[in-house]
Amino acid sequence: MTTGGADLAPLAVAGRLERLRERLGDVGVDALLVTSLVNVRWLTGFTGSAGVLVVGPARVVLATDGRYRTQSADQVAAAGVADVVDIAVGGLEDQAAAIVAAVSPEERRVGFESTQLTVSAHEQWATRLSGSTLVPTRGVVEDLRVAKDAGELARMERAASIADAALADVLPALSEAGMTERRFAAELDHAMRLRGAEEPAFETIVAAGERSAMPHARPGSDPIRPGDAVVVDFGAVYDGYRSDMTRTFCVGGEPAGELAVVFSLVAEAQAAGVAAVAPGVTAGAVDAVCRDRIASAGFGERFEHGTGHGVGLEIHEAPSVAPGSTAILTPGTVVTVEPGVYLPGAGGVRVEDTLVVTEAGARALTRFPKSVPV
Repeated sequence: MTTGGADLAPLAVAGRLERLRERLGDVGVDALLVTSLVNVRWLTGFTGSAGVLVVGPARVVLATDGRYRTQSADQVAAAGVADVVDIAVGGLEDQAAAIVAAVSPEERRVGFESTQLTVSAHEQWATRLSGSTLVPTRGVVEDLRVAKDAGELARMERAASIADAALADVLPALSEAGMTERRFAAELDHAMRLRGAEEPAFETIVAAGERSAMPHARPGSDPIRPGDAVVVDFGAVYDGYRSDMTRTFCVGGEPAGELAVVFSLVAEAQAAGVAAVAPGVTAGAVDAVCRDRIASAGFGERFEHGTGHGVGLEIHEAPSVAPGSTAILTPGTVVTVEPGVYLPGAGGVRVEDTLVVTEAGARALTRFPKSVPV
């Protein structure tokens, strides 16, 4: 069960801790200290801004502070893991003591999330858990998060549909006299919230004209002009889960010159990449399909980022859809396909969809049309 998205399939939280326990031996640890708040949420349902979890063969303890006394109990119960997760509430030292007490003398090797713990925090935990050896781990929980369950996919699809509808709501404003990147981004963010989003999935990108050649440009204050290419990269959050979509528009007509070639090329490369997403395919192979199309047209050096990435509770998750990636796509995996070509001084084009891998191929979660007059 989950507290959010009551009309959607429930999140299957209850089995996640056992799946994690089954992995501990494979990574050479007896228990795992979970300090990533995203991983804490995925394992327990707890969404607070402060919390540490320890998962061992006998006990699971979630430690947090007094601000979350009621919330932690309610969310752990709603997730269906109250009979598995013990909650400790108190100050920082009380929380640490509860975590240490949960580690039995037999648990000699305690894993920690090496990408999440600072050097200072590591030193503190090493002192507190002096009877055990702290063992660095990477991706133990994240690997379990790659294939989404039905409840997760339902939330991501809802987030995507919110974003689709919000863009339709505000797109006519893109060609209004005096419209700026910053204002359009704000209107799009507001429209997503009105449609039910908790927040934008990341800082919305709106980049027009020459600035559209900057893949991650922040919205500026200059007016959008007729003839500009405008890259709009955005997403919504629904019950914690994110969507991600990019569309590139040409304001006031059709693109001209080399930019027209790029519009057509990126659309072709993106369609080929989408068609390549299927179970058993490596993420690197999907990247190669897009990259080869663009390179064969002479623009290989102008495609300077990976083709995509996983999406879920975070906007960038495993797997990476990039050159050489050996990650094998499996049903339930959610990835983006977002090739782009960027011409300094002229503009850029990127087209992106979020896709879920199915048993037979893939299904797009983002569905806004790719060719819309503005």
